Amino acid sequence: MESDNDTQISEFLLLGLSEDPELQPLIFGLFLSMYLITVLGNLLIILAVSSDSHLHTPMYFFLANLSFADICSTSTTIPKMLWNIQTQSQVITYAGCITQMYFFILFGGWDDFLLAVMAYDRFVAICHPLHYTVIMNPWLCGLLVLVSWVISVLNSLLQSLMVLWLSFCTEVEIPHFFCELNQVVGQACSDMFLNDMVMYFATVLLGLAPLPGILYSYFKIVSSICQISSIQGKYKAFSTRAPHLSVVSLFYCTGLGVYLSSAAPQSSHSGAVASVMYTVVTPMLNPFIYSLRNRDIKRALKRIVGIPVI
Repeated sequence: MESDNDTQISEFLLLGLSEDPELQPLIFGLFLSMYLITVLGNLLIILAVSSDSHLHTPMYFFLANLSFADICSTSTTIPKMLWNIQTQSQVITYAGCITQMYFFILFGGWDDFLLAVMAYDRFVAICHPLHYTVIMNPWLCGLLVLVSWVISVLNSLLQSLMVLWLSFCTEVEIPHFFCELNQVVGQACSDMFLNDMVMYFATVLLGLAPLPGILYSYFKIVSSICQISSIQGKYKAFSTRAPHLSVVSLFYCTGLGVYLSSAAPQSSHSGAVASVMYTVVTPMLNPFIYSLRNRDIKRALKRIVGIPVI
């Protein structure tokens, strides 16, 4: 049964990564640097793809969308964290928390689907090269991105609406640096059974469902590459496909690590520190992974900054 004061909640307290005042300047500088690198790196990827006609292909179309999702995902969490540290405040309004949670689930889910779509694109390119342009036509590419976006929006809307039905105590402290869904639901005073069921169902269906498709795609890709007779051909094929596999591995390994660590006995702050990997580190590393070994991206970036291309 709900008490009268359960419905009067107007704000939450985000405890952040550490409550030690001496560590706040270090955390502020570190996360500000990572946020700027993330935004700048992913913006350069988007500019490179949009400005170079040679990159107007399905692979780079999906990559540009992934970069956009990474920018939006980090922008829903890091700026508020930096603002709280700068103002020495832990407060986030109820509406602000729900809004932050909605957009984080939205862009995080979209990121997950885009990785699966990119794996399918590479599968078609390697295993069915003669039919690649026919299968991965502009209409299908746009449809895949649109369907991924719509599913992510619906899932995020459902999860956020479910939280709105919960009642909270008058003072809620969230041991995290942003309003993550499971942390917010765990602070509720009312029955959380339905919320937990919906959250776990969505996690399994939308979070883990793309993983078998990704693994199957890369199993077929590796099998096809191994059939190439020349060593130079194998090296070239692996070097061009390795970046996406690295991103997928980093995204799922860190996410799985956080999920498994949440089931083990640990402090709440250690869970928040672990979540930094998939919320901040992965989006920051994506531009480096895709550009360092990609001649097309490096050539387009040189044109943007005015460096002569040989």
